[in-house]
Amino acid sequence: MNINHLIPSGIRKVIESYTTEIKKLKERPIIIAIDGHSSCGKSTLSKDLAQIIGYRHIDTGAMYRAVTLYLLRQEIPLSDPTQVAGALNDIRIDFQRINGANHTFLNDEDVEKHIRGLEVSSHVSEVAAISAVRRFLVEQQRVIGQQKSIVMDGRDIGSVVFPEAELKIFMTADVDVRTQRRYEEMIAKGSKESYDTIKANLLHRDHIDSTRSDSPLLQADDAIVIDSSTLSRQDQLNKAIELAVKAVG
Repeated sequence: MNINHLIPSGIRKVIESYTTEIKKLKERPIIIAIDGHSSCGKSTLSKDLAQIIGYRHIDTGAMYRAVTLYLLRQEIPLSDPTQVAGALNDIRIDFQRINGANHTFLNDEDVEKHIRGLEVSSHVSEVAAISAVRRFLVEQQRVIGQQKSIVMDGRDIGSVVFPEAELKIFMTADVDVRTQRRYEEMIAKGSKESYDTIKANLLHRDHIDSTRSDSPLLQADDAIVIDSSTLSRQDQLNKAIELAVKAVG
């Protein structure tokens, strides 16, 4: 598999040094659960890791974002759990690889760009706190994971969705580092949101994610912490590969 165009050249050195170990990961498939705060780098790490070891990457955050987008478009009040639950049967979420990148499809529409905007970001934690939504998506996530060979990232993968996962990673980073990353990402996409607005949004999401009664964001007892505040993309990947290799013995 040619991944040279997908990741920085420095990471290729990491891959070359783990050729034998990566082969073992393919022969003995496992579930890798990566949880953590918003904009701490878990999605980037999950994508890189899955691509390198030949696993499927499942972005559960995108699933919650797709549900949020559908509810907003249909003008369903997020404060009414009954109406939200009733709308779930009309939602179908799929993933497709397009030009080497994961794209999220909502009822056959490519909504990858739409779900990354600030409007969805401002409401997704509120939607994710609704028990009916969590049950709906957790069931789908568990079905996906039955075949193993997956890297799944989110908020409650190691603690709720796959507590039996062979490798659990919990990612975090300083809030100002996370804000700057998110700000640069939004600017690159043409957004004009201010740094302070984005920081407030991240802190708000942290609070909701960590205090909700149903499957809150928390570090599983056997999860290994990676603080990405000062780590490069290559450093994060190096650590994750080492942990994955250790997980298969």
